[in-house]
Amino acid sequence: MTADTVFDDVITACAAVPRPHQQGTWITRELREGYRGLHKLGYAHSVEAWRDNELVGGLYGVALGRTFAGESMFASEPDASKIAFTTLLGHLAMWGFRIVDCQVHTEHLARFGATMWPRERFLSEWRAAVDEPSVLAPWQLTLSPQEALTQLRADV
Repeated sequence: MTADTVFDDVITACAAVPRPHQQGTWITRELREGYRGLHKLGYAHSVEAWRDNELVGGLYGVALGRTFAGESMFASEPDASKIAFTTLLGHLAMWGFRIVDCQVHTEHLARFGATMWPRERFLSEWRAAVDEPSVLAPWQLTLSPQEALTQLRADV
């Protein structure tokens, strides 16, 4: 597991994910360029899952204050994106992040503890979290996936 080492590869892989019942991807060339700019500024981050030196899964999103808005995930091997997501969640808990905005509630994300909040609560919590200082630097993962899972369980 790594973070912020191959951001371009992760966002490109996310854009290439087949989307049943959709034509193409919402992750257009222009959006990829925008996210790359946010990454260079320290706001956008990627988490990468590797097997035998091959990128097999990952995700990217935007951090502002103590919030993280997940944008997209991909996996070329089973569960690789789930391991990346769990590892990220453990680190976010350890770093004091208050909100992970999944943007769209799904049963898949509910398995990780995602819950729907009323709009008023979300906006109140989000405002407080984004008012905290952002750390504009590449992320370093220090927890293994298992340690991240332990961190998550301790944080609940």
